[in-house]
Amino acid sequence: MSSINTEIEKIMPRRMAEAISNALFPLLDSALRLGRHISCDEMDNYTFLTDYQDELESFYLRYNVELIRAPEGFFYLRPRSTTLIARSVLSELDMMVGKILCYLYLGPERLANEGIFTSNELYDELVNLSDENKLLKYINQRSTGSDFDRQKLQEKVRASLNRLRRLGIITFINHDNTKFRISESVFRFGADVRSSDNIREAQLRMIRDGEALTLENKGVHLVEIEERERLNECQSNVAEDEQ
Repeated sequence: MSSINTEIEKIMPRRMAEAISNALFPLLDSALRLGRHISCDEMDNYTFLTDYQDELESFYLRYNVELIRAPEGFFYLRPRSTTLIARSVLSELDMMVGKILCYLYLGPERLANEGIFTSNELYDELVNLSDENKLLKYINQRSTGSDFDRQKLQEKVRASLNRLRRLGIITFINHDNTKFRISESVFRFGADVRSSDNIREAQLRMIRDGEALTLENKGVHLVEIEERERLNECQSNVAEDEQ
């Protein structure tokens, strides 16, 4: 038996083999590859990643991907330019919604509301803190600021929230997609202000200045979803032009 173990360890270190043979690994690996961020809210997965962090860092490097543990403690995969894992980039609206979520997370309202926010509160904050005209341009470059354009913007914001839910940034409350709790993983959208004396003020300046980070998410399914949404949007715009 010892000789068999020795042969196995020539191919893969024992603890790495333990990690990838663990019952938690298949689903966790799939989630990470789809861009999900794992925080302490997912206790079993989080503990597993903490226990096998070194081994899994080495495992993912084989795919030219880094397993990152952020200063706040959450884990995610960051692809290198030569990665073997499919990746995509969040839209500008997704990024702006993420920044607003981070701003809300840093505010006193989070404690007052037991960490629960509504989609309407998010939308109001988004419109109040950023340039509404620019937001509407995300939806339609020829936007006139009509009620129809604003309705489309609200729909897109809800779609962004759902996408960020899949990435582990928020969790809907009791399957109600109008109420959610923000995870510490939201600091993925606040990385540039971590060292600021007043993090919330620094985040607010970034929002008002319209500055955006480039977040790369892993996962062909996310790419497919985004491509499908862009196709649907193009078809909608064509239909509107024909009317």
